[in-house]
Amino acid sequence: MPVKIPDNLPAAEILSAENIFVMSETRAAHQDIRPMKVLILNLMPNKIETETQLLRLLGNTPLQVDVDLLRIHDKESRHTSLDHMNTFYRDFEDVRHKNYDGLIITGAPLGQLDFEEVTYWDHIREIIDWSQSHVTSVLFLCWAAHAGLYHLYGLKRELLKTKRSGVFVHSRSCDHHPLLRGFDEEFFAPHSRYAEIPVAHIHAHPALQVLAESDEAGAYLVLSRNSRNLFVIGHPEYQKSTLSDEYHRDLAAGIDPEIPKNYFRNDDPAQAPVARWHSHGSLLVSNWLNYYVYQLTPYDLSDMSAITPWEGSSTS
Repeated sequence: MPVKIPDNLPAAEILSAENIFVMSETRAAHQDIRPMKVLILNLMPNKIETETQLLRLLGNTPLQVDVDLLRIHDKESRHTSLDHMNTFYRDFEDVRHKNYDGLIITGAPLGQLDFEEVTYWDHIREIIDWSQSHVTSVLFLCWAAHAGLYHLYGLKRELLKTKRSGVFVHSRSCDHHPLLRGFDEEFFAPHSRYAEIPVAHIHAHPALQVLAESDEAGAYLVLSRNSRNLFVIGHPEYQKSTLSDEYHRDLAAGIDPEIPKNYFRNDDPAQAPVARWHSHGSLLVSNWLNYYVYQLTPYDLSDMSAITPWEGSSTS
C-alpha cells in the first residue's frame, strides 16, 4: 500500500524509481480508505534527504500512510530552500488541534549541547507533551530518543570521548515481542552520535523496557510499557552513503573523525561502504506501524481514550 504525500514532493520521483509505492494527495482523494495518519517532525538539516529516507521505510509496508511534515520553526535553513519548507511543511500551530496515529521525531545535529542550550528546546518539550495525548505511538530517532527519555523519564545522557559512528551488531533483549517479530537473533544498525544513556539506567527504570542492545553501542530499542513511545537510539533510516557523507564532511571541517566502524569494506574509507541494515530498518518500521500504530489506534482519531497497550508489550 502507498504512502500519501503532498503533490510534487521531490522524494516522490526518487522513491518511484525504487518501486516504492507513493501516492499524491490528488490521487488518494479518490480512494475510500482510512489511512494511517503519520506526522514527521524533521529536525535534520537536509530535509529532503531525511524525508526520502523515512518515506522509503514507510512506503515498504502494507498500510496506506498519510504523511504530514512538521517543522520546528520558520527560520531559513542552510540546506533546504525556504520555498520547499513553505510548500511542504506545517507549523505546530497548524496541527496542534489534530490527532495522529503516529509521530516520528528525527535526530538532530545537536549531540554535544545540553538540551537546555538548544534554542528550540521548549518547543520540543511542548510537542512531546502534546504527543502523549494526541498521538497513538511516537517513534523517537537518535538525538530525539535521548531527548524524549530525558524529558519524559528523567534519564540523563553522558557525552562520549569520541563520536560513536559505524554499524554495530545488536541482539534481542527478549525473545518474544511484537516489535521484534521476524528479527534475527543478531542484526546490524547504524549509529552516529556523541552521547549515550547507560543501558543499566534504562533497564532499571520501571516504565521502560529494553528490547535490543549492543555490547559496543549500548541500548538500541527501548519501549515504554504503556506502548506509546518507542525510542530508537540509532539510525535505521540511513541510506548506504550517509555515514560516508558525514565522515567526509567532518574531515573537510578539520574535525579529524574516527573511521566509522564496520562500515567501509575492510574498514578502508577508500573502498565502498557495505549496507547491512536496510532489511532490519524496513522490518522495524513495518512492525511499529502494524503492531503499535494500526493495531492500537482507534478508527475515530477524535477518541484517543480507546487506546490500550499490547498484552505482550512487557514480555521479556
